[in-house]
Amino acid sequence: MSRSNLRSATVFSGLATSLTLAFLAFSAPASAQDATVPQNDLLNATVWMETSVEYKATVSEIFKLAKMQLGDALADTSWTAVADKQPEGYADLPVAIVTDLDETMLDNGNYEASLVTRGTSYSSKEWTDYVNSQTSKAVPGALDFLNYADSKGVKIFYVSNRKAIEKDGTVANLEKLGFPMGGNVDTVLLRGDKEEWTSAKESRIDYVAKDYRVVMLMGDNLGDFTDKAEGTLEERQAFFDASADHWGHDWIMLPNPEYGSWESAAFGGDWSKSPDQRRQDKMDALDPWTPAAQ
Repeated sequence: MSRSNLRSATVFSGLATSLTLAFLAFSAPASAQDATVPQNDLLNATVWMETSVEYKATVSEIFKLAKMQLGDALADTSWTAVADKQPEGYADLPVAIVTDLDETMLDNGNYEASLVTRGTSYSSKEWTDYVNSQTSKAVPGALDFLNYADSKGVKIFYVSNRKAIEKDGTVANLEKLGFPMGGNVDTVLLRGDKEEWTSAKESRIDYVAKDYRVVMLMGDNLGDFTDKAEGTLEERQAFFDASADHWGHDWIMLPNPEYGSWESAAFGGDWSKSPDQRRQDKMDALDPWTPAAQ
C-alpha cells in the first residue's frame, strides 16, 4: 500500500474506530470504561507470530530456500554444515539434518498466548504440562520440508532443550503432526537424555556428526548453532560476522521475536534484574536516530 493510500485508510479507520468507541463508552458499564489493558512486552511478537500472514510468508520462504539448499547438499558429498565436527571420510556417511524444535518446527503460539492473556511468565512446571498436552502445531512449511528430506533418505535429528522428562509428550506430538521420526533410530535428542547433554547443544551435534554427514543446521536461536550464544552483544555480532558464509547456505535461521538468547544478551543475561531494569537495559542497547532540533 502507498503512503497516500495508507493515510486515507488510516483516516477512515480512525473515524470508524472513534464511532465504535463512542458507542461502547455509551453502552458499557462504568467499571468497563475504567478498565485498562495491562502492558506486556510479549504481546506484539505473539500477535505477529500467531495471526500475521507476514510471519507465515517468511517461514514458508525460508523452508523453500532450505529445500533448494538440500538439493545442492545431496549432490555434493563434500558438503557439511559442521566441518569441524565431521570425522575423516565423512563424505561416505549417511546424510542428516539437525534441527531445533520449538519455534523452528513446532509452533507453540498457544502457550505464548496463554502467558500474555493471563499476564504471567514462563514456568518450568507449566511448560511440562503444556508439552504433555501435545497441542503444539507445525510451523508453516516445516512438515513439507522435512517429509521431502525424509523421502530423499535424509535422517532428521531433533535437538531440543525440552527436558528428558518431556520426551514422551514431545514424541507423541511430533508423531501426531506427521513429522518423520527416524524408524529404529532415536532422533529426538533432548536436554538431559544423557548426563553430559546440557542446554548447550554442540555436544549433541557432535553425537550426530560422528555417524552422519550433517548437511544442515536449523533453528530460531543462535544457541541452535553454537555454544557461544550466551556471549555479549559484541561477541555475538563477532560470531555472526565470522560465520557469514553459513547463513542461508547450510545454517538456516527461523524468526522468533518472542524469546531467545538475543533478549538476555541485551541485559547481560542477568535474569535476577527486575523487569523494569531489564527493559531499561534493552532500551540502552538501542542505537536510536536523533531528529534535528526543532
